[in-house]
Amino acid sequence: MPTTEPAALSPTLELAFELMRRPSVTPDDEGCQALLIERLAALDFHIERLPFGDVDNLWAVRGHHGPVLAFAGHTDVVPSGPESSWDYPPFEPRIDAQGMLCGRGASDMKGSLAAMVTAVERFVAAHPDHDGGIAFLLTSDEEGPAVDGTRAVVEHLRERHERLDYCIVGEPSSTARLGDVIKNGRRGSLGGVLRVQGIQGHVAYPHLARNPVHQAMAALDALTREPWDSGNAFFPATSFQISNLRAGTGATNVIPGELEAVFNFRFSTEVTHEALQARTEALLDAHGLTYELDWTLNGRPFLTAEGALIDATIAGVTAVTGEHPALLTSGGTSDGRFIATLGAQVVELGPLNDTIHKVNERVHAADLDTLSRIYTTTLEALLSPVQEPA
Repeated sequence: MPTTEPAALSPTLELAFELMRRPSVTPDDEGCQALLIERLAALDFHIERLPFGDVDNLWAVRGHHGPVLAFAGHTDVVPSGPESSWDYPPFEPRIDAQGMLCGRGASDMKGSLAAMVTAVERFVAAHPDHDGGIAFLLTSDEEGPAVDGTRAVVEHLRERHERLDYCIVGEPSSTARLGDVIKNGRRGSLGGVLRVQGIQGHVAYPHLARNPVHQAMAALDALTREPWDSGNAFFPATSFQISNLRAGTGATNVIPGELEAVFNFRFSTEVTHEALQARTEALLDAHGLTYELDWTLNGRPFLTAEGALIDATIAGVTAVTGEHPALLTSGGTSDGRFIATLGAQVVELGPLNDTIHKVNERVHAADLDTLSRIYTTTLEALLSPVQEPA
C-alpha cells in the first residue's frame, strides 16, 4: 500500500512530503519558503526575504569568512494538468509499491530542496564552526517568466557586492541513475520574432501583390542551413529552429500581407548573442526582405569547465554512489545562467529527470536520501571545518 504518513519516513522524505503537499504552481510559493526558513533559522542562518513583483524569493546565509557555497532552487512547480490523468492526486505525495515518491515536484525540484536542507543540517551538526559560508538562493519564479525571481535576486546581490564562489543548482540532472550526469553548463537561448512585409492581394492577380511567404522562403532556408559554429568540447554546435509560422487571413484566395516567423537559437560559448543577431540581419538583408525583427535574450551560455566545485561534486557522487558522472551541458536552461554572471562556479546536480513536467511525476524515494548524502560530502570537501588548536 502507498505510504502517506510522514512519520514512517526519513528526515529528507518527511520534508519532501511537507513541501509537495503545498500546491505552489508558479509563481505561488504557498508557504514553502516559510517552511524552509523555519529549518534554516534553527541553524542560525541570516534570513532575507526578497519579494519582487508577485514572486517570493529567499536569500539565507550562515558564516561569513572564506568561500561561499550556495544551494539554489525553486519552490514553484508547473501545473499538474488534469488530475484525473494522475494515478494519485498530484499534491498528495505518497510512496508507491515500487518505492517511488509520486507527486508534482518530486523531481523538479522539491525533492532536491529537501535533500539540500537535510544535508546542511547534517553538516552543521558535525561542524558548527565550519569554514566559509553556506547560502540558499530560492525563488518561486523558475517555471514562469523568470524575471522577478533568481534574475532579480542576482542583480540585488551584485549591487551589494555579495560573495558567491560556488553554486549547486538542484535541477534534476541525472539520466539513468542518480549521479550519472552533472550539468556543468547550459547553452544560451536567443529568441526572435521576424515579420516580413508584403502586399496583400487576390491570388488571381499576383502582379498586383507581393507574397511575403514566397519572399521569405529562401531566407528562412538559408538560416536553417547556416553553420553558426562548430561547438566545442562541452557544447554542441549552435542550433537554429523555427517554432512558429503565421500568415494569411484564412481565405484561400488572398495573398497574405505579412509573414511572421518565431525562431530560437540555442548557442554555445563559441559565439555571442550579438554576433548571432548581426549575422541573421545581414542574411535577411542579403535576400532583399522588408522586415521587422524583435529579439529576446533569454539567457547567455555558461560553463564551469574545471575547478574546486567540479572536483568536489564528482568526488561526492563517486564516494556515495560509486558512479563516475559525465559532465554535460545538454537540455534546456536553468537559473544557473543568472547565477554564473556573479563569477561563481555553477553546476546542476539532482535526481532523475525522466518524469519532470509530466503527469505522474515521480522519483526513487531512496535517491533523495542518497542525494542528501552527496550534498553533505560536497560540503565537507569545499568548506573544511576550522581545525581546533592543539
